[in-house]
Amino acid sequence: MDYDPVKDRLVTFFGDSRLGQRLFFGVLHLVFLRSWYVRRVLRKHLGDAPSTVLDAGTGFGQYTDWILRRFRGAHVVAVDIKRDYLARVERYLERAGVASRAEVRFGDLTALEETGPFDLILCVDVMEHIEADVQVFKHFHRVLRPGGVVVVNTPSDQGGSNVSDDGEDSFIGEHVRDGYGVEEIRAKLAEAGLTLEAAEYGYGPAGTMGWSVLVQLPMLALGRSMAWALLLPVYYLLALPVGLLLNAADMAVRNETGTGLTVVARKRATE
Repeated sequence: MDYDPVKDRLVTFFGDSRLGQRLFFGVLHLVFLRSWYVRRVLRKHLGDAPSTVLDAGTGFGQYTDWILRRFRGAHVVAVDIKRDYLARVERYLERAGVASRAEVRFGDLTALEETGPFDLILCVDVMEHIEADVQVFKHFHRVLRPGGVVVVNTPSDQGGSNVSDDGEDSFIGEHVRDGYGVEEIRAKLAEAGLTLEAAEYGYGPAGTMGWSVLVQLPMLALGRSMAWALLLPVYYLLALPVGLLLNAADMAVRNETGTGLTVVARKRATE
């Protein structure tokens, strides 16, 4: 199925107000396990000191919002290729009172025009949509300060995009690849001049069950009819405790494999 139309309908459902957007972001951070992993990594690499962050493929802007509210010294440049998303992000940041520490810009990551330098680049749920991935990584290397880091979250090749068999199509229609292996993404980052420092699998057995409960089943229902949105509060009243426990269990262990992958790469400090 195509995720984007369903996500766009959800944005409309929550509305364009500051409160509606905050609720929407809160739901995304709560039910999507990748957000749990990404925010844990960001806490390790961002602190109170001033920092400049590139949110590469900001989408709805939930990570830009979280970084700005969590790290008072952060300045975020949010880039995306969807102008309607960017307009919504810009309006929200103004209403949230954090626009002075953010810049919202149109940009294609394969032809990135930013010059940086950035202390950290965040790229979540993006690289699986881009064929020219090494080209994007080379742009990241160019705009990073020496010693800066890139945080990438993507499906893995261990069943990412809900693919379990060779030749099986991705559950998410917009993906150009099902996912990355650790050695594959290490090699592509190295080709761009970046050194892989950490790779962590998410969505192990517990996380995959949590994803089915919290994301897949509701998305399938909403993909058929948005009328199901009226029943979601009742569904989540029953499903949320189970799904959150499964997510927490996934975070508590070191998964040997999993359908999600979070990697941290660094530009050499001597460059």
